[in-house]
Amino acid sequence: MKKFSMVLTSLLLVAGLVTGCGSTPAAPEKSSGGLPADVQAIKDRGVLKVGVKVDVPKFGYKDPKSDVVDGYEIDLAKAISKKILGTEKIETTAVTAKTRGPLVDSGDVDLVIATFTVTEERKKSYNFSDSYFTDGVKLMVKKDSGIKGLKDLNGKKIGVAQSATSKKAIQEAADKLGAKITFLEFSTYPEIKTALDSGRVDCFSVDGSILFGYLDDSTVILDDSFSPQDYGVASKKGNDGLAKTVNDTIAELKASGELDKMIQKWGLK
Repeated sequence: MKKFSMVLTSLLLVAGLVTGCGSTPAAPEKSSGGLPADVQAIKDRGVLKVGVKVDVPKFGYKDPKSDVVDGYEIDLAKAISKKILGTEKIETTAVTAKTRGPLVDSGDVDLVIATFTVTEERKKSYNFSDSYFTDGVKLMVKKDSGIKGLKDLNGKKIGVAQSATSKKAIQEAADKLGAKITFLEFSTYPEIKTALDSGRVDCFSVDGSILFGYLDDSTVILDDSFSPQDYGVASKKGNDGLAKTVNDTIAELKASGELDKMIQKWGLK
């Protein structure tokens, strides 16, 4: 009987250890080379797949003549690639505010670096890096519209991108002012600018740095600014090794001043 009690006690201790281990988040699985498995997979492939914007001048923009995509976020993608692969080897996929999340979920891209605003709700679905740029939602209108601020948009239409945070930010600000506004959602930024030019909407709203890429002689960006937007690099939940590598890279770029140089290179504010 005594022997049975000792065996039972031993089994309970083992069970307790297993239970205790199960309550601690597992560290990223390491490959035989010592790298996290998700990072090693990219290294073995030899290219980093990144979802980027192709319609946001200075961030991610595809030149219609050369078909070359460049911008601040492209430079950041190359820096992350160099950290993982030792070389700036990236494969870009064009994304919109609506498609960038699903492309991460499906594994078609490793990362999304596409003016993706970090929110608490989005962090439930994706790994986000620390912020690499902070902006605010702003308003672009026609110069001859007579519109000077959000309160002047009472009863008017505002064009926003599908699944973007702009709509919520503007709606909350309008509610405080008692202004009644309506929204039209579009797939791309050029579509919103065309709608503004044609009079289909009275205002084009998105982050200020994006709007500056669409500013021309007929339009003006108002002084109003709403809801600070922190941009982060998004990766798939579970790819924690990759998320750490991205964050380490951004931290190094900030510490060395290289991130500021990138921002200055593209004339971002």
